[in-house]
Amino acid sequence: MELRLIKKVFFKGTIEAKTGVSVGGSSTGLEIGGADKVVVRNPLTSQPYIPGSSLKGKMRSLLEKLYEKFHPGTDEKGNPTAKPCICGVCLICKVFGVSAEEKGMPARLIVRDAELTKDSAEQLENSKSTDMPFTEVKTEVVIDRITSAATPRSFERVPAGAEFELNLVCNIYENDDEKEILGKVFEGLRIVQDDYLGGSGSRGYGQVSFRIDSLTYKDQDCYEKGSESKPLEDIEIPQELK
Repeated sequence: MELRLIKKVFFKGTIEAKTGVSVGGSSTGLEIGGADKVVVRNPLTSQPYIPGSSLKGKMRSLLEKLYEKFHPGTDEKGNPTAKPCICGVCLICKVFGVSAEEKGMPARLIVRDAELTKDSAEQLENSKSTDMPFTEVKTEVVIDRITSAATPRSFERVPAGAEFELNLVCNIYENDDEKEILGKVFEGLRIVQDDYLGGSGSRGYGQVSFRIDSLTYKDQDCYEKGSESKPLEDIEIPQELK
């Protein structure tokens, strides 16, 4: 599918952890005495981060549930499944894309990995209250319903109050309704705020808030001249995301 790119819109801001966030990582601690469930880290800095795939996938799945836009199917055992929508027509498909094996529609939305802000990285690195570098370890107990035996499990989390850098890029193509496309991105962020990001959300983990500090764009003229991005003045950032 050939599409003419009109502009790239840049969302820049922060993601604040309102409660401890546990995203990614393996299910087994890598060290003796380590947490059973660890967070994903940058191997060069050891700093935790939020993978762009985690945020983008959460936005899409919640929007598809909200609008019942998913593709029903079955797994190898015949159990019902609900896969991402592949209609290639709805706004969710336009924003998040459809794989090449299906309709082959490119995603308009790019979600960058969210690194810790400089201030949060410094605070966590120098903190004497963290259990592991940059993170805390929360221990929970599973009770056997028959024997009443208690099995403790530990989960690594980025502490509440930590902030990550929010960086999104949205491609606007010829004949796109720009306000409609960007509005769906805003909606995806708002619904994640009312849900959770990462694991164990039903137990209080992963409540986050988004703050968009700037909304800018680059068009053909910017790239030809090598100029800076321009303020996107005709699109208003929703109050819930300020």
